[in-house]
Amino acid sequence: MHAHRAALLHCLADPREVGIEHSYQYFEDGLLLVEDGKIAQIGDAASLLPILPAGVKMTEHRDALIVPGFVDTHIHYPQVDVIASYGTQLLEWLETYTFPAEARFADPEHARAQARFFLAELLRNGTTTALVFATVHPQSVDAFFAEASRLDLRMIAGKVLMDRNAPDDLRDDAASGYDESKTLIERWHGKGRLHYAVTPRFAPTSTPEQLELAGRLLREYPGLYLHTHLSENRAEIEWVKELFPERQHYLDVYDHHRLLGARSVFAHGIHLCDDECRRLGASGSAVAFCPTSNLFLGSGLFDLARLEGHGVRVGLGTDVGGGTSFSQLQSLNEAYKVLQLQGQQLDPFKALYLATLGGARALYLDEHIGNLQPGKDADFVVLDYKATPLLARRLEQARSLKEKLFALMILGDDRAVKETFAAGRSVHRRDRPQP
Repeated sequence: MHAHRAALLHCLADPREVGIEHSYQYFEDGLLLVEDGKIAQIGDAASLLPILPAGVKMTEHRDALIVPGFVDTHIHYPQVDVIASYGTQLLEWLETYTFPAEARFADPEHARAQARFFLAELLRNGTTTALVFATVHPQSVDAFFAEASRLDLRMIAGKVLMDRNAPDDLRDDAASGYDESKTLIERWHGKGRLHYAVTPRFAPTSTPEQLELAGRLLREYPGLYLHTHLSENRAEIEWVKELFPERQHYLDVYDHHRLLGARSVFAHGIHLCDDECRRLGASGSAVAFCPTSNLFLGSGLFDLARLEGHGVRVGLGTDVGGGTSFSQLQSLNEAYKVLQLQGQQLDPFKALYLATLGGARALYLDEHIGNLQPGKDADFVVLDYKATPLLARRLEQARSLKEKLFALMILGDDRAVKETFAAGRSVHRRDRPQP
């Protein structure tokens, strides 16, 4: 058992459902007890210190706030090297930057080096669980899962399925994509804290035959994820109409092949009709809100209130490398602005929910992660109130927890993450090299 003493904050429910005041739990001077990689107990230090078993190791985190590990519901690990690339929107972005970068993952050594850097960067930003795109190459998935397994992380990933409208060296075919995915599923799904996602890139790069086989994988292996893109860019939507004229709309392409349901996550969902929103909500599917990439690529503004009004589960995604930061604090910074432009306000406690428990619920993992309730995985982050002079000065002026949390999400970034824990083990500390 290990005890961590600091201010503690976590979400208990969606503020939209229960109201802000009932949605979170906060301990100004709290104690978090960890045992065997799980959270054993949480509460006021004054109440728990007298009853701690003898010999329990204690770590005091001064001027710090402990929150659950951040959850990233959409990100591309092969795109790290093209982050901050200038001047294109989605379809040109793929041709100019993404496809050349992904072709390099035919080399297993490159894939291993990239996976190691990528996961270290996630942890440096306090993200302990992510739903991750690999490439069409099976070795890209092997490299990612091997590194995630070494660190005992709860991660979800899968081989990209892409059998048309892509460079020759990045295409599989319907049969080989199915067979390679089956091999990877049987090798990695359920190993430790790893989960597999069937991953057609998006409708334009898969034939109907490939999408049909993707649906077959989901039926053959219950518990898998489906991870793809949906309605990110208006030119993309028009392309889908040309390729699938028989389908009612973009989502209907996926629905026709039985790709909707629990653990199906669709990135972006910016330009949806009411029927698509209703169907996403009714099927239990989720949408990943990716504000930094939606702004950077000029894709559009995500309408959170509309999606949630239809009962759609929503998580937060960085979408690196179209996204501009691994930091979910920075994602929330931009999400606040995206919603402001539409006359919506992102309350700081709702923001924390989206980055933690909301993401866990979007991934159907809230039984394991998302808050600090006893029995959950001990995945948590220590945020430094004095990470930068400006942040420290602003927090000194804060008159409430809400104000303090809002300043953290607007001014915070990777520098605010003092330490990250996964399954109770320190996997990143600002003053220590990565493990």
